Amino acid sequence: MPRKDSRNLVILVSILLLTGFASLMLGGEFIAPGDMMRWLLDNDAAGTGNADDTLNALILSEIRAPRLVLAILIGFALGLSGAAVQGLLQNGLAEPSILGAANSAALGAVMAIYIGLTGTLSFAVPLMASAGALVSVILLFMLAGQQGDTLRMILAGFAISAFAGSGISLSLNLSDNYFAALEITYWLLGSLENRSWSHVVLACPLILIGCGLMLTTGKKLDALILGEDTAFSLGANILRLRVQLAVGMALAIGGSVAVAGVIGFVGLVAPHIIRPFFGYMPSRALLPSAIFGAILLVSADFLIRLLPTMTELKLGVVTALLGVPFFIYLLLRGRGLTQSA
Repeated sequence: MPRKDSRNLVILVSILLLTGFASLMLGGEFIAPGDMMRWLLDNDAAGTGNADDTLNALILSEIRAPRLVLAILIGFALGLSGAAVQGLLQNGLAEPSILGAANSAALGAVMAIYIGLTGTLSFAVPLMASAGALVSVILLFMLAGQQGDTLRMILAGFAISAFAGSGISLSLNLSDNYFAALEITYWLLGSLENRSWSHVVLACPLILIGCGLMLTTGKKLDALILGEDTAFSLGANILRLRVQLAVGMALAIGGSVAVAGVIGFVGLVAPHIIRPFFGYMPSRALLPSAIFGAILLVSADFLIRLLPTMTELKLGVVTALLGVPFFIYLLLRGRGLTQSA
């Protein structure tokens, strides 16, 4: 790795640590840095002091810490997935949901809520969401075929995503339970509110395996810059690369959607912001995009908790509000209507 990239990575990690520390410290209840450090260094002792120490330990251990860990994991997965799919499709406007995993995971979760499994099985929503994402990969390659090109994969992903979206709409339309429909609607907006360590345990294996599969594809994605035919002549197995990335994205996105709902635009925005600092080769953009995606999601969730609103804003709504103007900017820049970055 070039020295410049190493230095920039250290800066990114430092920013992530600072935002994470601020996220733990600030909120409805301010926790002093000294209390924070005491909890970090000696968690058991934090609950054996006075009432304030016990309350701080409870807030940090059971509310803010799992929420922060999930924000980092999900942001990492979304940022990495965005860089990977843009490298695979050679399209800077590509977004992880383009292959259908996000909507399919959402459909699985919605079905769990719709048929009432949440009342008997606490992890029905995450499990069904993960299963939906994995099923979408199987359907993707059934529709695209073993020798399907990139365009066929995009069309197959669009078809799967549209079908899953229709299924979600149908569930809302047929729901005769107002509260179930409201729960589905709020869940689809995306949020990290009221998440616990149990959600971290469920999402972590899926996200880590999926991200591991994607991180090992950097050099193969570099070869695609020269075109699929040239990459194939250089020894790259294009079909294996597509399968590896699709499975990795399905696991990472499925694990994310399973516990947080649908959160968009992080995967689109993160790669574009880091490329001027790390270069435009996919292998150099994957890890920085993942780290910056974590920074974006931690910052957005932190901002939500600081805003003085009657009810907490949904994370997916905030990322969309921030991401849509950036998407429009990319479209205008592509048409030459604005200055290029």
